[in-house]
Order: sequence, then structure tokens, then C-alpha cells
Amino acid sequence: MVDIEKEIKKEEKKFEKFFKNKTNIWMIVSVALAVILVLSLVFPLSISKNNAGQKVIDFANSQGATVTVSNVTSKGLLYEVTISYQGQSIPFYVTKDGKYLGQMSEIAPTKKASSSSSSSGDVPKTDKPTLDLYVFSYCPYGIQSEKAVSPVYDLLKNKADINIVYIGAMHGEYEKTESLRQLCVLKNYGKDKFWQYLNQFNANTAIGNCKGSDSCLSPLLNNIYSTLSIDSSKINSCMASDAASLYSTDGKQASSLGISGSPTWVINGVESQVGRSPEQVKQAICSAFTNAPSECSQTLSTSQASVSFGSGSSSSSSAASCG
Repeated sequence: MVDIEKEIKKEEKKFEKFFKNKTNIWMIVSVALAVILVLSLVFPLSISKNNAGQKVIDFANSQGATVTVSNVTSKGLLYEVTISYQGQSIPFYVTKDGKYLGQMSEIAPTKKASSSSSSSGDVPKTDKPTLDLYVFSYCPYGIQSEKAVSPVYDLLKNKADINIVYIGAMHGEYEKTESLRQLCVLKNYGKDKFWQYLNQFNANTAIGNCKGSDSCLSPLLNNIYSTLSIDSSKINSCMASDAASLYSTDGKQASSLGISGSPTWVINGVESQVGRSPEQVKQAICSAFTNAPSECSQTLSTSQASVSFGSGSSSSSSAASCG
């Protein structure tokens, strides 16, 4: 027989941990469906929808997180409280007596990585190290990692081979479309222009708010094209012809290594643990040189890159991922 009290206590601890790690939007609590069903039969109707929403807000505030409630729905004898947190909609569940709350999600569990600047595994040293960063193009943590890598690319682009590899689309078809677009920028304009495009794309909060809407995205993308002297017709032609093959090649590369999470770092062929500040990324790559170049003596920003779209940095470290 399921120990309801014990299971609920475990979920409360996970819920508290979620808000203590404020940048971890995609933290998933794995809740057994049987427990949820039992809870719905056990707890009597008591509090209102408004009170259920307020309980989630109050608890979030107690953990230092600011959230708003966008919707509350009755689910048997549970309330599903959908909150808005750092631009994402996240469901939480409150028993109708108001005594317990927890999280359940259909999103795949995140794969944690160390925030340390050191790499895991036995990374071989080479004269020209290779860093492959595997991402979903709209994953907030993939975007964070790209921001951390960008200044390292500028510093070491002539000494190391630094690449973005696209592993698929988990946020919608528009994510695949953007990956195709970025691959075409790379194919037609090379790495320097590719990283310039990524910098402008990732820093634009309005793009994140578009949620893939063409009417919303088009003027924003056209502005980037204009700023960087990118021919949109050339990109569109590539997306209609060559991009699918490039995208498939990236996907097969990820699958061959069993990679499904964004971000995943691979240095000289070894999956590694890398922090998300430019300095941590630089150190991870520089440690893979047979003889580190003089550029490695330069100190880059030690601040964590900000999560998701937008500029600036984050005051807290994150090892969260999508997938």
C-alpha cells in the first residue's frame, strides 16, 4: 500500500528545491500517477481556486522566487496551478484541503552537469582541441551556454575548433526551423558571422516572446540580417534545400554518442562537465591543449551567462538542462 504521507513529504522537499535553484526552470519532479490518483480520492474539497493559487505564490515567495498564477484548474480533488516563472509556464498541484503541494510534468527529466570549470573523463590533449556544444536552439540552458562560449570563440577561434551541434527540437517545430536557419548562416557566411548571428539572436528577449510566430519573428530576424549584412534570400534558399541534410547530420552525430540533453559538452571526443561562465569554458578548452597558447593566460568574465534570451549575466550558477 502506498504511504501517502511519505510520498507527499518527498514531493514537498522537491518543490522547495525547485525554487531554491531559481534558474532551473526545467527541474522535473517525477510523480507516480498512482500517488496522484490516491491523493485525489483521499483529500476532501476545502479551499477555493484563488486560495490554491495564493498558496503556490506564498511558497514561491518564501523561497525567494517571484511567480504569477496564470490559471487554476480542478483535477479531480486536486488543483492544477499553472504559474508563470522566468517566461515559462509551469504546472503545480495543490490538494483541495490546501495541505500539500507538489509538481508533476510530462517534460523529460533534466540531465544535471557539474558547474565546475573542469572536464569529466580522460580528455586527451591535442594541438588543436575541439569543443562541440550540443543544444536545442530554443533551450534556455543551451542559449545560456552559447553565450558563455561566444567570447571564448572570439579568443581562441584560430587555436581551437569550436562548434554548435543541433540535437533536434523539443520545444516545437519552430525550434527545428531556427536550427535550420542557424545552420544556413554557418554554411553561407562562416563561423564569425554565425557567432555574430547567435549573439544577436540570443540577446533579443522579443524573439523569445514570439514563441515561433512568423509574423512576430520576421521583422526581428530581418533586423538582424540587415545589421549583419546577411542576405535573407540566400538563407531561405538554403533552408529549403541544404539545411535538412545538415540538420540530419548533426542529429546522427548526437545519436551516435547517445546525447539527448541540451547543453552537452564534448571536448576532444569526450563528454565533459563545463561551467557556464566564459572563464570556465576557456579553462575547459585550454586544459585540452598539448601546449596552451598565450591566449589562455587572458582572464574572461567569471559571471555565469544569463539563462534564456536576453543580455547580461546571472548571479547564480546553474547546471540545468533541457531533455
